[in-house]
Amino acid sequence: MAKDALWWRQAAIYQIYPRSFYDSNGDGIGDLNGIIEKVPYLKSLNLDAVWLSPFYPSALADGGYDVDDYRDVDPKIGTLKDFDRMVKALHKADISLIIDIVPNHSSNQHKWFKEALASEPGSKARDRYIFRDGRGKNGELPPNDWPSHFVPSAWTRTNNPDGTPGQWYLHLFAPEQPDWNWDNREVEEDFLKTLRFWADRGVDGFRIDVAHALKKDLKRIYTAKKNNVDGFKIPQNGTDVLFDRNEVHEVYKTWRKLFNEYNPPKFAVAEAYVKAKRRMLYARPDELGQAFNFDLLGAYYGAKDFKRIITENLKLAKSEGSSSTWVFNNHDRVRHTTRFGLPKKVDLRTWLLADGKSHKVDMELGLQRARAATLMLLALPGCTYLYQGEELALPEVPDLPESELADPIWKRTSGTEKGRDGCRVSIPWSEATAHKHFKGLSAEIQESASDSMLNFYR
Repeated sequence: MAKDALWWRQAAIYQIYPRSFYDSNGDGIGDLNGIIEKVPYLKSLNLDAVWLSPFYPSALADGGYDVDDYRDVDPKIGTLKDFDRMVKALHKADISLIIDIVPNHSSNQHKWFKEALASEPGSKARDRYIFRDGRGKNGELPPNDWPSHFVPSAWTRTNNPDGTPGQWYLHLFAPEQPDWNWDNREVEEDFLKTLRFWADRGVDGFRIDVAHALKKDLKRIYTAKKNNVDGFKIPQNGTDVLFDRNEVHEVYKTWRKLFNEYNPPKFAVAEAYVKAKRRMLYARPDELGQAFNFDLLGAYYGAKDFKRIITENLKLAKSEGSSSTWVFNNHDRVRHTTRFGLPKKVDLRTWLLADGKSHKVDMELGLQRARAATLMLLALPGCTYLYQGEELALPEVPDLPESELADPIWKRTSGTEKGRDGCRVSIPWSEATAHKHFKGLSAEIQESASDSMLNFYR
């Protein structure tokens, strides 16, 4: 039976982080064939859709969010033929597919960035990105003092073909993630081509990474003051230099026209870290349709805060003709079984840096609270996003050895901030392969236990 065109407004959607979901060939990396193999498991969860985090060719400077090629699959995890088989298997199980699109930046291995580095300042190739001359007598200073999310400066200097110091390029994230210039028509057209490429292969929707950062006021690069890169303290009128500018909505209105060419229309959900009223603009029917509501991700367990957040977001969703989204976990946050088992005032970054030894987690309390909160979440009107492993009640892994830390936050802060690796540990399908923190929580054990978290989620 065909799904209603607006199925995604009241859906249960399961996020898969492909490289840590299921490894089908024993090479240590999760893959698309592993997802295909686990379709019966996904079907047993009674899901409406799967959201697939980046699976593109990538050097993994930022967990796959540094994309080398937007229209291919990383050969370490599969091929386009594997992708097509995965779509077919999911659809046969009546599970829709949402994929990650990363439009704010590419990787530094993208063919267009390599072309830009090999080209002259002011060239067509460089205009696809944001290159600028440095300040100072010899251009030795960056164009301004903007920080990035992962390093002190959002600017990295290049070398000219003859080896002399050259221009600087902007990267709001890692240096391996140069920002696109969304004032460049060629960039806009290429992303429309990418959206159509995947939509034609049967993808049902898209999750838009850093959706609020595409448009920037490039005329103010040399005059703008230090910007708040976390996006929470930006002006509420759409005039910030870097984030949530009014012009970004024109991009998504164009995308909506493309989505509506399909029957049923495609949809998208914005990752936009902005104030709630501004966030809902991305969810308007003539734009993406949906935006992530992260308010519960940052809330501690408690009826008062839960009620306030739920009431506010239901009202906001109604005001813009959308439905709300609800989420307790994702690939960027400490898992909720752990959060709810820690004292309320614990700073999670400090706790992670101490390998979880600064405060003991009451896992029994965390599990009880997680179960109760999830029951509430799944009863709310709107769309619920679940993160792989939460159906197994997996805790955060705070004490990974340094050799296993891949998050650029850890590397770029010289070990002063732990990062997000602890919520990305591989799913324990069997007790034999389960991480030490996951013993007793494997899918193998929970499958037959009627009172397990797995069967509760089902």
